[in-house]
Amino acid sequence: MFTITSYTVEVIKDPFGILSGQRYEFLIDIEVEEDDELYSESGLYIRAIYNVDEDKSGLLKYELYEKTTQIYLDFDLEDDEVAAVEAFCKAHVLEADDE
Repeated sequence: MFTITSYTVEVIKDPFGILSGQRYEFLIDIEVEEDDELYSESGLYIRAIYNVDEDKSGLLKYELYEKTTQIYLDFDLEDDEVAAVEAFCKAHVLEADDE
């Protein structure tokens, strides 16, 4: 499991109105134990896309990156970790700037 250390959230603009619902991009800095296979000395963050629609809301996708190198890591999170990311996004989605 990981610990969330900081995050940002922004509304993803849809100037053509082709996407259903409202999408939000989260950049979530995480800390993992050194013995975890995800561990990196460079640090890690999760880029998550969360959708809010009148029918349903939820996590559309997530990607893992090294912080300092910006390298994409082709790892899947465990089911409980995905659920934690989704719950975090749901709890913080209203903090997005809607400029």
